[in-house]
Amino acid sequence: MRRSLRARLVATTGALVFGSIVAVALVSSWAGRREFRRFEKIVVSDAGHTTTTEQFLHEDPPSGREAAFAGALNRGLVGGAAACAGGALLLTLLFSRRIFGPIEALTRAARAMAAGDREARVNVRSADEVGELGNAFNAMSDAIGASERLRRRLIGDVAHELRTPLTNIRAQLEAIQDGLAEPGRPAIDSLHEESMLLSRLIDELQELAVAEAGEMRLHREPVSLEEAATSAAASFEARARSAGVSIRVEVPRGIRRVSADRRRLAQVLRNLLANALAHTADGGSIVIEATDANGRAEIAVRDSGCGIAPQDLPFVFDRFYRADPSRSRETGGAGLGLPIVKQIVIAHGSSIRAESEPGRGAVFSFFLPFTENS
Repeated sequence: MRRSLRARLVATTGALVFGSIVAVALVSSWAGRREFRRFEKIVVSDAGHTTTTEQFLHEDPPSGREAAFAGALNRGLVGGAAACAGGALLLTLLFSRRIFGPIEALTRAARAMAAGDREARVNVRSADEVGELGNAFNAMSDAIGASERLRRRLIGDVAHELRTPLTNIRAQLEAIQDGLAEPGRPAIDSLHEESMLLSRLIDELQELAVAEAGEMRLHREPVSLEEAATSAAASFEARARSAGVSIRVEVPRGIRRVSADRRRLAQVLRNLLANALAHTADGGSIVIEATDANGRAEIAVRDSGCGIAPQDLPFVFDRFYRADPSRSRETGGAGLGLPIVKQIVIAHGSSIRAESEPGRGAVFSFFLPFTENS
């Protein structure tokens, strides 16, 4: 069983105290017996007379031999105490090296990280509290490193997403300035479309930032899953018809209402439908399902599209991630729809998962609680 640092400290202190008591007792007992045997014998005085120990002990004032006995005993006690102090000092030095060595290494790693070294780590060699502290520091370093990589990636992705519409706007304006294009209705419509792309991207980034900061406000109320699914499907009916894709709603009649933010739930369904429609070819189908799963509502959007590769599946909810790099902003979106969906579901106290097999479509499902009185 792993011994904690507290237990080791208590055990070491107890061992020092017990060892000190034993050492002092042994030394004083040895010195006392030796001196007592000396005084048990008949002592010959300087005048040639003999005195027994019993007579010697009752002399008043005490003789020099009594002082010698007390001195020998005191020397034994002092020697035992000195030996105990030396042993305690040695054990303290050894134990302090085991404690403060890892702490000093942790301090150096923390200073290196503060100086900008995001790869600073400590070598954990124990399983006590100091070892746990080292593991926690390494975990923190890994999290900071991952956050730094995500931050850099986010900056690059935002710059990339903003560059395309801004480049198109700039090119069209320069063409108009140089007289290569007429400032007519087609140019104005094109500029307006590019500006709307920029506006939507900025709105999505702001919404995602608010959601990831945990500041998304929800207005929970009883919501009919049938109505929510039917409304979301109706909003994509025209786009789906033009793409040759059918959308069906399979929600059992009489299923209980869920406790959710009506507007946010509609946003989740629309984003999932838009993602499914972008990956479903002509002749395919999309289904919105809802079932009672152990006292909770499970809502799923299932498509018969191209599916998601296994290596891409863990990253579909990452910002700006596109499984197909060839997709543009117009055909594949900015890669923010699914991250926003994930944050909305998390704000409802639930989670969302993606399941897929290449060539057999994908399923995105999440859970919502039923209302108590529905």
